[in-house]
Amino acid sequence: MKHIGPLFIKFLMSLAVTTIILGLIYNVTFGDILFISILLTGISYFLGDLFILPRYGNTVATIADFGVTFIATWLLGIMVIERIIPLGIASFFVALIISLGEILFHRYMESSILGTHHSQHRNKKFFQKTNNVYQTEFAEEKSENVNKIYKKKHKR
Repeated sequence: MKHIGPLFIKFLMSLAVTTIILGLIYNVTFGDILFISILLTGISYFLGDLFILPRYGNTVATIADFGVTFIATWLLGIMVIERIIPLGIASFFVALIISLGEILFHRYMESSILGTHHSQHRNKKFFQKTNNVYQTEFAEEKSENVNKIYKKKHKR
């Protein structure tokens, strides 16, 4: 149930961008725009927001969302849109604008849905200051040659 809100927000963002670019600029029908937006939302939410974002952070997820949005819009446009439009250019601008919105959406996902701010948590572990405590392991060597060499060196 916690994913319904983010899915709806992502769907509205996708629908708004595709309506402006594909609908207002290229006169694509609303049915085609709605179909592209629904599939685009599902694909990018599960791949970019639930799989890539928690593992690799906001930057990688935004870049991945750009690629997924560009390819999905282009392929779905080829299959669905009946008009002849410059689909590569339209897909590029749809992906660019959605990716800019994804930057903020990923911050929302990290803080509200995923629980913690994963990228900050990951960076804290990486840049964590050590307190200069060293640990040493003590063990006996099992090889006879090593023990003989050690005893010869340390006889006094």
